[in-house]
Amino acid sequence: MAVPGRTRARRAPRPRARGDGPEAAVREIERSGPSVEEALEAALAELGVSEQEAEVEVVQEARAGFLGLGAQEAIVRVRVPETRLEVDEGGLEEQAEIAADFLEELLRRMGIEATAEPRFEDGTMYVDLEGQGKAEAAILIGRHGRTLQSLQDLAGLVVAKRTGERCRVVIDVEDYRRRRRERLVALAREVARRVQRTRREEELEPMSAYERKVVHDAVAGIPGVTSVGRGEEPDRRVVIRPER
Repeated sequence: MAVPGRTRARRAPRPRARGDGPEAAVREIERSGPSVEEALEAALAELGVSEQEAEVEVVQEARAGFLGLGAQEAIVRVRVPETRLEVDEGGLEEQAEIAADFLEELLRRMGIEATAEPRFEDGTMYVDLEGQGKAEAAILIGRHGRTLQSLQDLAGLVVAKRTGERCRVVIDVEDYRRRRRERLVALAREVARRVQRTRREEELEPMSAYERKVVHDAVAGIPGVTSVGRGEEPDRRVVIRPER
């Protein structure tokens, strides 16, 4: 979508080296937990993917046992098939341009005036959506970032279809993801310290899979506490509780 006085420079995709086609690369891990859902949440958080991007196999169901005897945790095996494990900067530029073009056209059809600008920073390729004011930005972000996450998911599907590769581009609006991440990390650490003192679990508000991963990562380095997932989408949330 063209905005007066603003144009986005187009970069030609870099040629790929011979033999740089799809590879049958797969990441696979097994994780256990008190339930299948919690084991799966831990595995997806570690891999940094959503359930839709992974192949999930339940290796073992949880069992309570009798008087504490014979109890067993659930075990899941999660595989992430990828055509390529690494995407070079040239590939990221191509992905960013595809995502930017798609999002500008989508927003134009929705009647929202916004531009999509690729930006490479600290090893991550972003596509920043820039509206014409605070009202447009609020619409693009949505409650708890849910609209932004939906735009991310849609752009990811388009990029994957066009390139045959998993989308590595992050969609953002007015630096929302960085600010939200900082708030989530601070919240997770504050709640974890409180759980350390009280020895009572605390349940956080519903979050997206990406935000739950941020919380899990923040809690992982704090001794004496652990974090698990609880509930079903879209109301799934993180529970921080004392280690048993």
